[in-house]
Amino acid sequence: MKKVLKIILTIVLFIFIGIQFYQPALNVDNGQVYTTDFTQAYKMPVQVKAMFQTSCYDCHSNNTNYVWYDYVQPARTLVENHIKNAKEDLNFNEWGIYSNRKQERLLNSIKEQIETKQMPLSSYTIMHKKAKLNDEQIKVLTNWLKEQE
Repeated sequence: MKKVLKIILTIVLFIFIGIQFYQPALNVDNGQVYTTDFTQAYKMPVQVKAMFQTSCYDCHSNNTNYVWYDYVQPARTLVENHIKNAKEDLNFNEWGIYSNRKQERLLNSIKEQIETKQMPLSSYTIMHKKAKLNDEQIKVLTNWLKEQE
């Protein structure tokens, strides 16, 4: 029985090592400044801008701040798929490209999801404590978003 377990663990280890060689492209733009960025489209307090960048931009922009465990498979593939899906819904760097109607819809959606604590995702804030919004931050963001309507 011990020999079978040792063989299974060895196979699992080799598979784990093998999948490390597959690394999807990073979501990094090397600090490019976008004229179409959400933070450029609106006059916003520094505090509001910082909250959006800390709590939203890793998934909803073209520049993710990766941490060491984001490079380890299979987490790497999961992270990249999550980012891809998030950017399909909303990419803050491409805000100015969206129609006025889409921007209005997204502003309402952002406000609602922040108010109801759907965003940022709890699965994200478990590992990224600074991204979690407290009640005061939620109030500041939702009030600012209401002013933009």
